[in-house]
Amino acid sequence: MATKTSEKSNTWLTLSNDLATAVERTGPVIVAVHARPRTPSSGVAWQPGVVVTANHTVKRDEDITLTTADGRTVPAKLAGRDPGTDLAVLRHEAADLPIADLGDAAELKVGNLVLAVGRREGSGEESFPAGLGMVSFAGGPWRTWRGGEIDRYLPLDLSIFLGFSGGALVNAEGRVAGVNTTGLTRGTGLAVPASTVNRVTAQLLEKGRVPRGYLGLGMMPIHLPEALVSQLHLPAGGGMMVLSVEPDGPAGAAGALIGDILVALDGKPVSDLDDVQAALGGGRVGKSVRAEVVRGGSTQALAITVGERPALQR
Repeated sequence: MATKTSEKSNTWLTLSNDLATAVERTGPVIVAVHARPRTPSSGVAWQPGVVVTANHTVKRDEDITLTTADGRTVPAKLAGRDPGTDLAVLRHEAADLPIADLGDAAELKVGNLVLAVGRREGSGEESFPAGLGMVSFAGGPWRTWRGGEIDRYLPLDLSIFLGFSGGALVNAEGRVAGVNTTGLTRGTGLAVPASTVNRVTAQLLEKGRVPRGYLGLGMMPIHLPEALVSQLHLPAGGGMMVLSVEPDGPAGAAGALIGDILVALDGKPVSDLDDVQAALGGGRVGKSVRAEVVRGGSTQALAITVGERPALQR
């Protein structure tokens, strides 16, 4: 009996030490980001000269500073922000700041233990708090309510405390598998996978923004009568009714009218906003899309040149 108890104690001690090692390994690449009043947020040194953080915590575009693991204050400049994925990228000139050892969020499974590692002001162990939890759900690609494309849905069964947003999701190997945020859900924590962070960071460093397609229409989903669907040979039983048309917007220029019912884009049925957004990825900006609408009891095709969605609020 004593042997079994000793084995359990050793197992827990090993796990405890491994978790502490993972935090210690990650700590040097986590910075405190001072870009809002009072409470700083966290950020991850993602690549040389670049820190990634949660966009909703960056409340100003200038006078941003970072606090590093050794307590230094480093000035930073905003390179770009993407509210759609709640990511912001900061540039700095601290050449000796170590960068994250990235892990693959695609390898995480439900039940895997993970850590949220953040940063406070100061130096030493007390300056990088951590939270322990597990992956509560591991879904596929998803689109945020602001149109951002996330490679994997990873809600976390752990607390993202005040100041933790923008910090690292750390796997059992001590590698950074993503960036934690509460800005894409109603207060609960989830992780933006490292693959998504890489893609968005590259776009923000190059352009300062992530381009997304835009039609200039206000729409709501509706269900179409079966008789009309059959009569017009429509691809589905639903569509998006146009409630408003921006006069100078892409769809307005192509002849869209209030009361039109959008039923397909490039031959693919659309019955809700997700369908529309899926057809308007950043690669479609400046290109023509064939929009099929129901108007006056018949179908019409509109050739719409996809515009770039105006910048979203923070």
